[in-house]
Amino acid sequence: MEKYDVAIIGGGSAGLAALMELSKLGLQAVVLEGAKPVGSKSVTGGILYSKNYRNAKVYNVEEVYKNFLDDAPVERRITGYYLNAVSENKVYTVDLTDAHNYQTNFAYSVLMVRMNKWFAAQAEEEAQKNGGGIVSGVHVSDIVWENSKTIVQTDELEPIQVNAVVAADGVNSEAALMTGARKKFDVEALYQGVKSVIRLPEDIIDERYGLKEGEGVAHLFAGDISRGHNGGGFIYTNKETLSVGLVYHLDSLIKSPIEPYTLLDSFLTIPQVSNYIKDEVPFVKEFDRDLPKEEQLRMKFGISKLLKSWEELRYTYYSKTARRKAIESRLYKSEEELRHRLDETRKELEEKFRVSFVTNYVELEYSAKLVPDGKRALMDKPYKNNVLFVGDAAGRGVFVGTRIEGINIGIDDAARAARAIARAKEHNDYSEEYMGRYYGELINESPYTDDIRKIDFEYLKIFVNACKEIPTESLNLFLRLGFMLLQKATVQDFARAITKMLDQRTLLALIETNEAYVKIPMEVAEKIGRTVNPDYKIKPPSIDERIAKIRINDDPEPHIKILDPNSRFIKSMVQLCPTKCYIMEILDKERFKSEVVLQHEGCIECGTCSKETDWKHPKGEKGVTYEYG
Repeated sequence: MEKYDVAIIGGGSAGLAALMELSKLGLQAVVLEGAKPVGSKSVTGGILYSKNYRNAKVYNVEEVYKNFLDDAPVERRITGYYLNAVSENKVYTVDLTDAHNYQTNFAYSVLMVRMNKWFAAQAEEEAQKNGGGIVSGVHVSDIVWENSKTIVQTDELEPIQVNAVVAADGVNSEAALMTGARKKFDVEALYQGVKSVIRLPEDIIDERYGLKEGEGVAHLFAGDISRGHNGGGFIYTNKETLSVGLVYHLDSLIKSPIEPYTLLDSFLTIPQVSNYIKDEVPFVKEFDRDLPKEEQLRMKFGISKLLKSWEELRYTYYSKTARRKAIESRLYKSEEELRHRLDETRKELEEKFRVSFVTNYVELEYSAKLVPDGKRALMDKPYKNNVLFVGDAAGRGVFVGTRIEGINIGIDDAARAARAIARAKEHNDYSEEYMGRYYGELINESPYTDDIRKIDFEYLKIFVNACKEIPTESLNLFLRLGFMLLQKATVQDFARAITKMLDQRTLLALIETNEAYVKIPMEVAEKIGRTVNPDYKIKPPSIDERIAKIRINDDPEPHIKILDPNSRFIKSMVQLCPTKCYIMEILDKERFKSEVVLQHEGCIECGTCSKETDWKHPKGEKGVTYEYG
């Protein structure tokens, strides 16, 4: 039996940070990851933060990976952060950049699959120095304790003996259920996120969003975009793509189910979003069916080849980075030559193949995931036996209004778990009482734990100050009073004292309401917003077209089993499954009898249905593989 100091379940950003930190501390650790390549099932909104707390230590990404700032494949440094209140075609924008910059060293937009690939390369190189590493394409099926030994079992490998386990297997952690560390999260403690990665050339992003080279921006949206549900939308700029999506309270969706892709299509269609994502897209007319088949094939081949050339030329010409590289490598002599080639290729497409160019957008990837709401999901005791839980698996994340952080918290957790295990090795005591409790102490010392549990008065003050132009008559009595107290210097001490008396749950019961998500933003937009007219009519792909583009290796053995096909929760999955895996099957038409059935094809493992199903991750190398994440 192979032996390691530590097994890490899950090769996302938290699991890979655990491998890196454990390896730097001299421990022999192995990551057991279902996805292949490593981390290719991970999805994020998303922004990766580095934080700077005055009186507390955090383990930032640039500390875990020393070459992060020089080499990591981040997208853009976020220099602007805005909240958009929306009602029909009106929008009022609040600049929250100061709130975003609060206690922040830097923040980068990231695409998680690319990021994880880089994290994995760094961590594996460090791990190999101690005989550790990464094994991808394996599914951990159980953890058992026999004769003082901890055995990790997988579907693919021989059992592995370890001294400790780091559970970084995400919001739907199977390790949590195997160990009894926690039950599945309640729907009230979860968000469902759905995202589209949209392609757009670098220079067009810069010009449209008013950015300099390397700069990025985040736009959040609230108001009638949600069709009455509690949640909001986002656009994050990447280098040559946009991450556009929505995040909703899952309980709000279950009360009034609606397809995630319908919400996404609706969001993409509002002019405040569609004008941000528009691009020039080739439109190929249908071939004359009277033409001989050989001629049709010849034309298809010719168009495909030219379209590929046009796309490469266009993304080189409209990307200052790619353009510079192409000219430096003497692929083109000058920008003029590149422009000439682009124009000629376009002309050939138009004249030879009757291709026209229309305004639409280019969607590269559709994805979805569950996100734990730290305020409600946080594990008070993120350990069980010699298993330590980190990141989403421990229900940790800061989601307070417009403050949204998760990746950095998982990395900080992982560094703390590594230190707890290193201390346990030094004292040869991996017990829950010694190692687990110490890890719990380290987690409680993390400023992120305070951020999840408590209200940060200074952040709240900056937020309210940014909203000072909003007419307070739009707010309810409680919010109006809060805004007044936070804005008047003479009563700041009183306001601070009240804030200290409230924890996140108390405050959010008052402000995390449909009124705050929908009604107030709509009123604000209607009263003081500007009008945005659509530049074109957007045509999102159908859900079937989206699913067809996702790489899914079907597992012939079902990884989800319905427990009660007639429960209200399961019935809601017919609408809420992001890829239509659930359908209502009519059993007896005359007696109106039907029940929900599940088809696994197209499952992207978001776990939305996990609460009332027997839900497991697919076996190694099976299931979804994202390109962007």
